[in-house]
Amino acid sequence: MGNDEAAEWALVCAGDPAGLAALFDRHEARLFRHACRLLTAREDAKDAVTIAFFELWRKRASVRLVEGSPLPWMLNTVAHCARNLERSRRRYGALIARAPRPEPPRELSGNDESGVLAALRRLPHREQSVVVLTVLEGYGERETAQTLGIPVGTVKSRLTRAREKLRDEMTAMGE
Repeated sequence: MGNDEAAEWALVCAGDPAGLAALFDRHEARLFRHACRLLTAREDAKDAVTIAFFELWRKRASVRLVEGSPLPWMLNTVAHCARNLERSRRRYGALIARAPRPEPPRELSGNDESGVLAALRRLPHREQSVVVLTVLEGYGERETAQTLGIPVGTVKSRLTRAREKLRDEMTAMGE
């Protein structure tokens, strides 16, 4: 360990964050390369390095130096973090694989002798969703606005346009 690294380590042991920042600048690239060799995702490698520095700070009183340097301890910590992150990724992947698949959205169906469902399907999606929530499902305009993430006034105007279009289509069917 050089004199600079010894001084930085002394600052870390004294609880000075500037020493940790200096050690980070000195060793981050090497630790990141080490993490990249162990992990498949670059983001996980960044996380492993970050966790190693947090652990260095947290355990600074008990870190074993090798030839006066914390680098070997940090390389070992990055390897442990990498294994934990990889294990977590595998568990998460297995959990997602076991999760039930959502059912595909059902198309509006049924015996539609009047043609209303066909007319509803021809509406733009924005207007269709307002009609389905307010008219068919019975939600109020305020609840519909919250659900769709739009202002109440927009719900009212879309509902008015949709009703006009549906009325025009039903009138044209009746002629």
